Amino acid sequence: MSDDNAPNDDDKPGLLQTLHSTLAAMFGVQSDRNRQRDFKGGDASQFIGVFIVVVIALVIGMIMLVHTVMEAAPNAGQ
Repeated sequence: MSDDNAPNDDDKPGLLQTLHSTLAAMFGVQSDRNRQRDFKGGDASQFIGVFIVVVIALVIGMIMLVHTVMEAAPNAGQ
């Protein structure tokens, strides 16, 4: 008997699992269990797409942060 609510490691990872795996891999803390799940049932294009979105969001966030800090800084050198 199997529990229908129990997660199955052989299933294709969902969007949140893909996001979690992508972020973990970017920081180098991906667990071996999740890595194996991703390679067995994951779709490479889904991981690449999530990675591109995360990188774009990171770059936009950094630009906004630098812009905010530069606006708040006194006019140094002028």
